[in-house]
Amino acid sequence: MKMKKYYASSIPEAMKQVRAELGEDAVILNSKVVITKKFFGMIKKKSFEVVAGIDAIEPRQVASVPTPAVLPVVKKENARLQEITNAIQAKIHQEPPHDVAVHEDTSISEELRKEIADLKSLMQSMHKKTTQAQYPDELLPFIEYLRQQELSEELITTIGDELFMHFKEASEINFSQCKLITKNLLRKKLEVLPVGGLSYERKYINILGPTGVGKTTTIAKMAARAVLEKKKKIGFITTDTYRIAAIEQLKTYAGLLQAPVEIAYNATDFEQAIRRLSHLDLVFIDTAGRNYKEVKYVDDLQRLIKFDDHAESYLVLAMTTKERDMENIVDQFKQLPIEKFIFTKIDETNSIGTMINLMIKYNKGLAYYTNGQEVPEDIEEADLEAVLNLFFQGEEK
Repeated sequence: MKMKKYYASSIPEAMKQVRAELGEDAVILNSKVVITKKFFGMIKKKSFEVVAGIDAIEPRQVASVPTPAVLPVVKKENARLQEITNAIQAKIHQEPPHDVAVHEDTSISEELRKEIADLKSLMQSMHKKTTQAQYPDELLPFIEYLRQQELSEELITTIGDELFMHFKEASEINFSQCKLITKNLLRKKLEVLPVGGLSYERKYINILGPTGVGKTTTIAKMAARAVLEKKKKIGFITTDTYRIAAIEQLKTYAGLLQAPVEIAYNATDFEQAIRRLSHLDLVFIDTAGRNYKEVKYVDDLQRLIKFDDHAESYLVLAMTTKERDMENIVDQFKQLPIEKFIFTKIDETNSIGTMINLMIKYNKGLAYYTNGQEVPEDIEEADLEAVLNLFFQGEEK
């Protein structure tokens, strides 16, 4: 087999070189990231090394020698690999706007989907290795800590570059210094967002979110604080008529707070409930927990509940949910005037990077985060410094 190494600034560029010289039958044997250092290691350049090969059978022999059975398979797999690479490149560079409906191509086999997922995993692994090669060894433990906290790779790169600049100037840097620099960077990104609990300036408090995130318990905690700390007269409206247990749970909390509860099965019921509770200071509205990845449920919610100047709305998300699933939920709710996030079950996870990622990505503030089931104790009104400290909770001193 004839083999040769190719160097290029990207994998697609290397593939072009391989095809131009070895043809479509070439097989990719290996690929890796190569980091070259110049000017005493201060300047680093990244490139890709690809090793390709092709069977060295002379053209005159092809007619008389049967083609080995493996060659069509290799050719097919190589073509599929290129197809996968092109698909991912297209996805990266041609991401459609969120308001454009994307229809999934059902012709793609499950096997191909698995290969795409595997290639994505490989690319992430290569990115991690590139990160390790990019920064000095002294910074790698802290970079790894940021990754364990599930901070986005974009933020990790920004922080890593800033840490590297400080390292070049001082020649050494410890965990405490890294922590301080990171806090300052995150503070600058978060301080422009609204942080804090209820404004107490609007009467109606809409609590939105998917099923299983703990909306009803969160409402009870917020309501209890409004009664005990602010001496407000409150009431409840629930539109969660799909679960009897949810209604009974809210009635139990309302009984403890001596607050009225109204049940709204439709828009007419909701209007009547609003009129009956008009004499109160605050009305907490508990919405149905549905699969809000489906647009129709958000549309139903918008027809049932009023989102006007007399209401403020909060989206509840559980920290135990995968970040990509949270993003899908937020995207579905983007047509509604969400004031801030509320994150629940923070005591059930060891990382809060996702919280920061979502706030920055969607330009949304933070109202509360909950850390247990006790009412009203296990809820914290958001404070920027407290969130930054929480990010580093439990790190090695």
